[in-house]
Amino acid sequence: MAGLPPGDPQLVSMIVNHLKTQGLFDQFRRDCLADVDTKPAYLNLKQRVDNFVSNHLSNHTWSPQLNKNQLRNNIRQLVLQSGMLEQGVDRIVAQVVDPKVNHIFRPQVEKVVNQFMSPGTSTEELPVPMPSTEIKVDAIIPQQGACDVVVQSPSHPPINYQSDVV
Repeated sequence: MAGLPPGDPQLVSMIVNHLKTQGLFDQFRRDCLADVDTKPAYLNLKQRVDNFVSNHLSNHTWSPQLNKNQLRNNIRQLVLQSGMLEQGVDRIVAQVVDPKVNHIFRPQVEKVVNQFMSPGTSTEELPVPMPSTEIKVDAIIPQQGACDVVVQSPSHPPINYQSDVV
């Protein structure tokens, strides 16, 4: 670890795997999912999708010969093409994830990264990193099945790392 420069992809990978083994990403996912169904953006998106599906189904008459799988896939394609999911998910992230990034997620990630970088040293004893070797976790953006981490050092360009979250 000590031989790898800040921002090295191997170091980033090791840190992300360490964060995973600590269960941090799962905790973030649970925290966000616990809040999502109470937020206006989620309720609005759910209502919009429900109305869209109801309107589409009102144009079809049910019969035993109706291919339900084909109809379901057609509706799924139309919803995806409408762009309402992208806009709705962006609003949900803004209401659920964004408020937690700086106050909840970042301190926890920084603590685990510091523990990883200085094993055996308590958080209170950690030295203040020098500006040229400081590692900052710039952003953690939970997404379904993935997590983006940007590791940045003043002496190196930012490195984006995307990992499947287990």
